[in-house]
Amino acid sequence: MTQARTPPRPLLGIGLMLLAMAILPFIDVLAKKLGQAGLPIAMVVWARAVFGALTVLPFALRAEGARILRPARPLHHLLRACLLSAATFLFFFSLKTLPIADALAIFFVNPLVVTLLSAVLLGETVGPRRWTAVAIGFIGTLIIIRPGMIEPNPGTLYAFGAGVALGCYFVMTRHIAGQRNAMVLTFQTNAMAAGLMSLSLPFLWHVPLPEQWLMLIGLGVVATLGHVLITLAYERAEASLLAPLAFSEIIMATVLGWWFFGDLPDRWTCLGVAVLIGSALYISLRERQLGRKGRLAVGPETAD
Repeated sequence: MTQARTPPRPLLGIGLMLLAMAILPFIDVLAKKLGQAGLPIAMVVWARAVFGALTVLPFALRAEGARILRPARPLHHLLRACLLSAATFLFFFSLKTLPIADALAIFFVNPLVVTLLSAVLLGETVGPRRWTAVAIGFIGTLIIIRPGMIEPNPGTLYAFGAGVALGCYFVMTRHIAGQRNAMVLTFQTNAMAAGLMSLSLPFLWHVPLPEQWLMLIGLGVVATLGHVLITLAYERAEASLLAPLAFSEIIMATVLGWWFFGDLPDRWTCLGVAVLIGSALYISLRERQLGRKGRLAVGPETAD
């Protein structure tokens, strides 16, 4: 049985996407506070996965019932869970030594990774202008990191690795997009990630304080709420319209980093962010333009 399509409402989609980007940086605030309190990062990642899975479980059950416990491609989902866990772990670890805005700016190398791997692994066509945009975006990342120009900070490597891992995760997700309900895929990935991270708990478990439990639960709830909003946004507006709005997360992250930790990015980081955002915007707009041409070429009967 085919589900009815949600009527397109671009303005609502934009609003939902911006709301999600305003909410998601609170995850970074909670993770940084928990890390500063001495809680092992692996425990924070475990909590993110466990409470994320529990939060989305009712939506997944409503969509497909008990079938959610039987992933159609378990090895594929296991690898996605490994990549998501690695991206989360590396990013949270980077927050130990980097301001939130700096870490997030480097982390946003992931759209460039998606473009690169989509061409190499999925066989998607990427023209010379988008390859140029990828190269310019990488230069923007180098401006932020400034290797050899400032004192090395291991957090930059962790944030960069997190962005690469998440880019790989997105490519794998794109490969199976539309095969299962989005809530079901989210639950299965989080559940597998929780299982993987649980293997490390006997070696590092610390009993969290009551307020730390609240923050750990908040990680999963906020993350799930943000991703539900993103899912609703993509049901109402084109991906190429919404994708550039993801960079508004950096604005909120900068505000929260200053408010909670007194951190502000320097001028070189701002320049690198501007270059990175510009390249990603071009890639997104170019994909939207090519998507429109494709729909015109196939005609209205097969455009869907």
